[in-house]
Amino acid sequence: MNELTMDRLRENLESLKMKNTLEILDNYLERAVAEKLNIVDVLDHIFAEEAKSKRRRAYEKQVQMSGFPIKKTLDEFDFSFQPSIDKRQIDELATMRFLENGENVVFLGPPGVGKTHLASALGLVAAKHRFSTYYINCHQLIEQLKKAHFENRLPDRLKILSKYRMLIIDEIGYLPMDIQGANLFFQLIARRYEKTSTVFTSNKTFSQWNEVFADVTIASAILDRVLHHCTVVNIKGESYRLKERKEFMRQKQQIVNTLFEQGNA
Repeated sequence: MNELTMDRLRENLESLKMKNTLEILDNYLERAVAEKLNIVDVLDHIFAEEAKSKRRRAYEKQVQMSGFPIKKTLDEFDFSFQPSIDKRQIDELATMRFLENGENVVFLGPPGVGKTHLASALGLVAAKHRFSTYYINCHQLIEQLKKAHFENRLPDRLKILSKYRMLIIDEIGYLPMDIQGANLFFQLIARRYEKTSTVFTSNKTFSQWNEVFADVTIASAILDRVLHHCTVVNIKGESYRLKERKEFMRQKQQIVNTLFEQGNA
């Protein structure tokens, strides 16, 4: 293949934004000639690699835009440390069927038991399947909605938040919410109801959500829409952070004991 043809090929690949093919082109063509591969096999390999590269870049972009506080997968979750969790239930959620059906998920439990890890991990699975996903802390969400309301942008902000196929609202109940915040939260949940999926995490039981939302009527209306089509994962166990702290102290004590024994040897 002459240099003029190669230059034209590179220009066309750049115009088509086939970045991966541009990177592997020269080496793969040399291999194709050496191994006497036919044109169909060459095209099959090149386009398969390009498609794989585009999926990877799309996933990375989705994850970057989603705002996850941690990027931990379900494989990294220690189910043996939290035996109250039915792994089969989590595996079923990972199929994303709940997302396709517009159903919700609620992770309940005390601080540090892995609620945010599991919620974010489901978000990563959704992003891998190219579902639009967004994570936000509940307090930050309310502050955003209040600011949008003050600036007469509330309908636009609610419209944006309503479009995400998966919206993860973390830490409901960690900070108090006033009546205005509760009303704004209800408006968002009502707009997403039975259309898109929302994943919630909370350290409060459902019976305590009356206190969280500062009004019994609003809390009841929110719970009605959240729980209508919903999977609830109630986690009862020790804090991972306490586990890590205990492990750190154990290792520290081992080092101290070793040094003490060496000093007495």
